[in-house]
Amino acid sequence: MKIYNTLTKMKEEFIPIDENELKIYVCGPTVYNYFHIGNARPFVVFDTLRKYLTYKGKNVKFVQNFTDVDDKIINKAREEGVTAKEISEKYIEEYYKDAKALNVDKATVHPKVTENMDEIIAFVQRLIEKGHAYEADGDVYFSTRSFEGYGKLSKQNIEDLESGARIEVGEKKHDPLDFVLWKAQKASDEPAWESPWGLGRPGWHIECSVMSTKYLGETIDIHAGGQDLTFPHHENEIAQTEAQTGKLFANYWMHNGYITIDNEKMSKSKGNFFTVRDILKNYDGEVIRFFLLSGHYRNPINFSQELMEQSKNALSRIHNAKNNLIHLVENSSGNITEEEIKSLESLEKYREKFISAMDDDLNTADAISVIFELIKDINTKTSKGTTKEFAEKCLLLLDELTGVLGLFRETEGDNGGIDDEIQKLVDERQTARKEKNFARADEIRDILKEKGITLEDTPQGIRIIYKNKELA
Repeated sequence: MKIYNTLTKMKEEFIPIDENELKIYVCGPTVYNYFHIGNARPFVVFDTLRKYLTYKGKNVKFVQNFTDVDDKIINKAREEGVTAKEISEKYIEEYYKDAKALNVDKATVHPKVTENMDEIIAFVQRLIEKGHAYEADGDVYFSTRSFEGYGKLSKQNIEDLESGARIEVGEKKHDPLDFVLWKAQKASDEPAWESPWGLGRPGWHIECSVMSTKYLGETIDIHAGGQDLTFPHHENEIAQTEAQTGKLFANYWMHNGYITIDNEKMSKSKGNFFTVRDILKNYDGEVIRFFLLSGHYRNPINFSQELMEQSKNALSRIHNAKNNLIHLVENSSGNITEEEIKSLESLEKYREKFISAMDDDLNTADAISVIFELIKDINTKTSKGTTKEFAEKCLLLLDELTGVLGLFRETEGDNGGIDDEIQKLVDERQTARKEKNFARADEIRDILKEKGITLEDTPQGIRIIYKNKELA
């Protein structure tokens, strides 16, 4: 597999540190609100990376943090008259709900800043002892010029950075380029922890360095996140981590591109700010996931209703192909024929093409194109009927490839997706048709259509398609 490494600005062969356990750290959300569509992209992209590496037989230790102490959380708590902890705990739970809707798996570890305070304080203390940080009236700053490689990720030289840097009023740092590691408590309602420098809390950048090294070790395989984190967040992570350990922090850095909304930058002031929770009111999470994977992860993508509808329709084509195969499995018989064995062998090339696309810097866009090629070929090969075994094997191959992309998730505890009310209406319609009460049968069909359910009458029986997913 080859990965584009932001650190070297090159596509490089991915060579794990330890073949038995791949170590990946992805920056997680600051939990003060529902996450938006821009946040969703790295969650989905790097979840797909994890799924693919697992598919390739790798054991992946995947860490994604929760920033559960931050100015935004504190401000939200003040607005709502609750504690910062109540805000963060609420939105951690809401994160899990929306992530599940997108079929984003839970990380191996989801560390919280507040649960790693002792390690953060110890990390900062070691930086002071090594001469890379200093205390000033309860604040602790990283001495940026003490780290020779500063700017190597974002490809900015320190002279250019210096010209645009300023010391804000109230800051006591020695150099405009220095950044905060520990912040002294400024108000009594701010969460604060005892430290050698007085009551305070961590700066933003330090938390990821601490949690990455704690759970994955001093050098990891891949550190990933959105393009907007390259500077200063990831640049600062590298500086403080490598200054403390003396080792390379991450071998590969992966960053996904931005999302625009109707070709404009997303912002609350423009009224084009969309949370995933908002979008889920109109589109299934699977459609959102498909949309986010339909372009190469490093390229910018544009979010619009038109493109979401295109994604919905494209996903429906895949669902219909799967539904047709399920129908053939349920209504065909017989063992695979010699001719079908040859046909099956010819379908193997699609697995190879799919893997080749994913091995090329996680090119999900090309991988999706391969799935459509596979579907077209399967439709041709099964158009005049098939044996049960051949249909089963085609279905397995389709499920295998779409599963790598996190599509076709199963809904838990939903009786195959048909609730009692729907099943009752379907049964009533069947009875009405037998009794030649076609007016009632048509009426029920219309009722089901309003619920997003389509019925197809076939010689083999009724087919139920429910929100783009066949259920029976």
